[in-house]
Amino acid sequence: MSQPTSLPERNDKPATVGLCRAALFDLDGTLADTAPDLVAAVNKMRRERGLELLPFEQLRPLASAGARGLLGGAFGIGPEDRDFAPMREEFLANYEADLCIETVLFPGIGELLDELDARGIGWGIVTNKVERLTKPLVEQLGLAARARCVVSGDTTPHAKPHPAPLLHAANEMAMRPEHIVYIGDDLRDVQAGFAAGMVTIAAAYGYCGNEVPPSMWHAQHIVESPTQLRRLLSELG
Repeated sequence: MSQPTSLPERNDKPATVGLCRAALFDLDGTLADTAPDLVAAVNKMRRERGLELLPFEQLRPLASAGARGLLGGAFGIGPEDRDFAPMREEFLANYEADLCIETVLFPGIGELLDELDARGIGWGIVTNKVERLTKPLVEQLGLAARARCVVSGDTTPHAKPHPAPLLHAANEMAMRPEHIVYIGDDLRDVQAGFAAGMVTIAAAYGYCGNEVPPSMWHAQHIVESPTQLRRLLSELG
């Protein structure tokens, strides 16, 4: 995954009511609460090394950064370290084996998606999770047949914060980027959405990392709950 580098420029231009005709969602920390299974996968690695398990609350904010964030939080290593690649594969194998044990949609997300479907508003998923994990998880969550598109971290040559995955999704939906709103709980989501020319919404109810708070991401909108997100999407058309 690409490391976030800088904040996007502030974009205070309000979205025009009726402009947003489709919605794209990040997966981990935005649509689904995947942190329990992700944290379990990395704590299994600690247990097998005779290390004390780390508290869920300590690792939860790192879940949106996937293997990079959780291995960094649990072992203090990064992609530049020699042991990172094999430990990343070990982590992914653990997670794949128990992919959807405690993972659920965030409360209110099911109703939000039902409302979008009822209004004929197309929606899709753009995540940095690799396809081998994204596809079965989306299926187990009951979203595969409903989403207009599902773009994984390895669908395009670049992952977020690069705009390529979002532009690929816009093409899949046959929609102009400026008519799409992108919702995510990580700085990279706002960076990618901004670069793609989409309206950006920061999901502050998600994991959000532990460095730069959502209020500093310069997203056009911030929501504190799926219920608030549902109201905002209704207002945006």
